[in-house]
Amino acid sequence: MRRRQFIAGLGSVAWSRMARAQAERTRSVGVLMGWAENDPEARVWLSGFTQGLSELGWVDGRNLRMDVRWVPGNVEQMRTFAKELVDLQPDVILANSTPVTAALHRATRTVPIVFVIVSDPVGEGFIESVPRPGGNITGFVHNEPSLGGRWTELLMEIAPGIKRISAMFNPDTAPYVQSYYLPSIEAAAQSFRVMPNAAPVHGDAEIEMAVKSLGREPRGGLLVMPDNFMDIHRARIISLASENHVPAVYQIPIFVRDGGLLSYGTDFRDLFHRSASYVDRILRGAKPADLPVQLPVKFVMAVNLKTAKALGLDVPPSFLLRADEVIE
Repeated sequence: MRRRQFIAGLGSVAWSRMARAQAERTRSVGVLMGWAENDPEARVWLSGFTQGLSELGWVDGRNLRMDVRWVPGNVEQMRTFAKELVDLQPDVILANSTPVTAALHRATRTVPIVFVIVSDPVGEGFIESVPRPGGNITGFVHNEPSLGGRWTELLMEIAPGIKRISAMFNPDTAPYVQSYYLPSIEAAAQSFRVMPNAAPVHGDAEIEMAVKSLGREPRGGLLVMPDNFMDIHRARIISLASENHVPAVYQIPIFVRDGGLLSYGTDFRDLFHRSASYVDRILRGAKPADLPVQLPVKFVMAVNLKTAKALGLDVPPSFLLRADEVIE
């Protein structure tokens, strides 16, 4: 009897040690960021993600190894880095932006992927549906289609004399814009009796042409669409809008801090912080197919009074009351 108890005790100790060793095993997380490594805003977002992981017990260098790749806007390079990360066989990969997620989706159908800052994951074929993603991908949508109409309304409110609006995007990095955002932009434009226009661009020359065409005729306004390419080229876009006296609405506050007029959209810092919860659940055994895609919950507005003054615009008091950030 004692011998059986002793053997059972040994088995219990061995199992305990094995379970503890498994629990303490260093896990691997890949991160593919669709921004430049020296971009301060993108580094703040990534910091929010690592902070979220730390709050859940995952610390890089202790029980976690994090491999990060940065790739600003080049689709082919995204595919190269996506393959590099997949070849490392991480437990999960965090994907930032639609083209980055597309590159990873092309590289693997088995490694779990959590995306952030993606507009239309169903339309892009990343998931089967929002409540039931299926496959190996889930994540956090950053905008709903109706936001296109909201940007149009805000532009008309801050610059009420506008008669035509251009929605600028790169169809290579943001193919979803046509079907996802333009219908609500067109509906809102019709209600304000202004002419909407899609302005696809692929580089600096086409960006310049699109903005200058708005400036040549009075009362032109610009909507800079949610697009990784637009974000990376924000300095040139902001400069051209200022030089050509074109009121513009953007989706993230960094544009306004850098001299843009107005922004409204999801709080990216919040999204990155929240994304850590899904990475944590996958590291603990959950499958992406069983984790519903999450919708945005926190939005922020920023307005630049100096830019408004340079454009000859009077910012309504209601803007100042609603704005989360006012640049003077």
